[in-house]
Amino acid sequence: MKEKHAIPVQKGKIYEVPVLRLGTSGEGVGRYENFTIFIPRALPGETVRARIQLIKKNYAIAELTGIVTASPDRIKPHCPVYDQCGGCQLQHMSYEGELKEKRQQVEDAIVRIGHLSHVPVLPVLGAPSPWHYRNKMQFPVAAAGRGKVAIGCFAASTHKVIDVADCAIQKEDNNAIIRVVRQWMKDFKIPAYDEDARTGIVRHIMGRVGVHTGEIMVCLVTAGDMVPHMKDLVQRLRRDIPDITSIVQNVNTRHTNVILGPKTRTIYGSDTIHDSIGTLTFHISAQSFFQVNSEQAQRLYEQALDFANLKGNETVADVYCGTGTITLFLARKARQVYGIEIVAPAIRDAVRNARDNHVKNAEFILGDAVYKLPELIREGVRPGVIVLDPPRAGCGEPVLKAIAQSKPKRVVYVSCNPATLARDLAYLDQHGYQTVKVQPVDMFPRTHHVECVALLTRAHS
Repeated sequence: MKEKHAIPVQKGKIYEVPVLRLGTSGEGVGRYENFTIFIPRALPGETVRARIQLIKKNYAIAELTGIVTASPDRIKPHCPVYDQCGGCQLQHMSYEGELKEKRQQVEDAIVRIGHLSHVPVLPVLGAPSPWHYRNKMQFPVAAAGRGKVAIGCFAASTHKVIDVADCAIQKEDNNAIIRVVRQWMKDFKIPAYDEDARTGIVRHIMGRVGVHTGEIMVCLVTAGDMVPHMKDLVQRLRRDIPDITSIVQNVNTRHTNVILGPKTRTIYGSDTIHDSIGTLTFHISAQSFFQVNSEQAQRLYEQALDFANLKGNETVADVYCGTGTITLFLARKARQVYGIEIVAPAIRDAVRNARDNHVKNAEFILGDAVYKLPELIREGVRPGVIVLDPPRAGCGEPVLKAIAQSKPKRVVYVSCNPATLARDLAYLDQHGYQTVKVQPVDMFPRTHHVECVALLTRAHS
């Protein structure tokens, strides 16, 4: 019988722990007597003091209480509420160190999860500035006692809203929206929504900024249709933020963590704003998906286009095409592009975006790629290149199977999750597709997230 080893740490006690690497959520991963300990805000190469908070069979979670030996990448966080807020995870690390660790995260996932040991992972394409890049803000609103309201991010792993005066990764116009709405709620005693009691009015504030057009949208998410003093809010927003193009109200009456409800009405201006990526212009509504980092999105899409290596005579399938952003980029260099997407409003946006950009060689198909991709092939369509941009959960196996059976020459996989990317690359590797290289792109500086573009080619028999 195998001897059972005792767990070497006790809850509440402080231990000196060497930190080996970053975990997938940006936390330090250390080892104490060969036992794994996760320590938020600890950095690789450091030795830290950590108080054990939670013990499981194979690991423990600890609180950082002191630093014995600091990493040369450790810096003072830019944000005054960084220690409380869960919006960023890596402000205590230099940006150069962050890019290095994100590359390591991708490499580790491909080797440990995908078991692909010879895939080159290129240096991360970093942002010109890691600050004030987010063109979309969606902050919860909560009562903070004594007539005050808290507007900001949730504290990590909680539903406690941390009040933010000036978010360091948001575009300044989004921060201006927060200030105006906060003062309006205070002056007119507009109550924040209480998710436990199900009382109050304002649930979330959304701001969207057209980085290349200067257009701004404000979306107030409320628990009911009636909002007192809405005209006063409109007047204040227009006075303090002159570039306001659209003010909308979204009504969400459901007891849910989903931010937006099904009903949206325009209070002022238009129901969309515009932004551009490269030479393409896109309509953006409150519900539209649009990359939150406009500058890096262009680099991401150009990388995908470069990997697709189109010569002008190819047929391309863009699976999980969303609102058609990548599809329209591909259409500039391909003979014909088919975008497949299961979300009906996204397909409607995609058709509109193609029309407004005068793209006539893109066709959009509503439905599940598991069925729609084989249907295309049965109809005689033979994609030479397939592009994937799935959600964080990655591709379902039936989609990957359909791709392998359609036998494109190249597959370009855009991913926001290295773990599911590695899993899917392994599947495709077993079904005739070799991963040539992976290019990480830092779409979300100061957070643990990293986007990737992978190029796969069909192995010849």
